[in-house]
Amino acid sequence: AVPEPVGSGVCAPGEYEMALEIYKRGQGKYTRGITFAAGTVVAALLARYVWAQLRGTDLNQYVVYAIPLAVFLGGVLGMYLLVTRPGPADFMIATEGEMKKVSWSSRREIIGGTKVVITTTLILALLLWVVDMAFAFFFKWVGVLQVGEGT
Repeated sequence: AVPEPVGSGVCAPGEYEMALEIYKRGQGKYTRGITFAAGTVVAALLARYVWAQLRGTDLNQYVVYAIPLAVFLGGVLGMYLLVTRPGPADFMIATEGEMKKVSWSSRREIIGGTKVVITTTLILALLLWVVDMAFAFFFKWVGVLQVGEGT
């Protein structure tokens, strides 16, 4: 017998199909979990914003709290569907797999590189300050720049 495609509503004997089943459970769990948590925080902030906008209105108190709650629950459900759908889930699983392949720098290399960047930035800032002062002196000497005379 030819197996029915997923989502057809027809399952093989002994199998079951759930509407909210997690696609590829256990794969990409960190990326999917962090994405879900970040989306939930965004939904909470959006719900708080909606609540703040509705708080000063003449609407019923239940409506003032029900609309932000609906916004929050809709955001949470949307994030759940995002991290469990095949397309986005496959992307997140692949992203986590690629991140595991990255060759991360050691703490010593990062500290050394940071010192080089800070030192170079300070030297460049000092050099630009000297050039700026030289131009200011030159333009003041020529009479183009008038410093301290009413402005």
